[in-house]
Amino acid sequence: MPEQAHVDHRNILQRYQDFRTRRFRKYEQTWATSLPRWRTRGRRRALVIAVAVSFLVMATTAVLCAFGFTTAALLWLPACALFFPAWTVLQIASGRLGDAPEAALDEFEVAQRNSARSIGLTITQYLMLIPIGYLLIGAVHGLGAGEDVAYAGALMVLTVLLIGGCAPAMILAWVRPDPVAED
Repeated sequence: MPEQAHVDHRNILQRYQDFRTRRFRKYEQTWATSLPRWRTRGRRRALVIAVAVSFLVMATTAVLCAFGFTTAALLWLPACALFFPAWTVLQIASGRLGDAPEAALDEFEVAQRNSARSIGLTITQYLMLIPIGYLLIGAVHGLGAGEDVAYAGALMVLTVLLIGGCAPAMILAWVRPDPVAED
């Protein structure tokens, strides 16, 4: 009788969480010693401010485009030039705790992460009302050419989703104390 293949009786979510935990721990080991000077609370806060400034430029770009300044879309490029490196360094410096799987954290870290995620979701839900309102009013009252309204609305939605998605990591990076120095 042929040997039967091992059957994994865990559901797909459990397997995915196990995969996420393994991947998180692998990257944690890879990046644990990177950017040691950026791991202080002051430097992390500076990175949070840089990311927030990039969001401000993105939001301003979306509003300017909503008012018909089509060349304002070029402001998106410097916003991205600030966002991507600042966000990458912030994620490394803060240990990616905002999106860490539960199995990789202790109870206190899980509680902090869940609280930050809840705040991020609330921010997303409330801020999303702005582009929804703009798109509804733009569609009903014809605020401009359809493409302009759609483009500005898309920039608003993208900005809000980035803010909400990044908020948990930004909150955790802001509130967590300096790492304890090892002997």
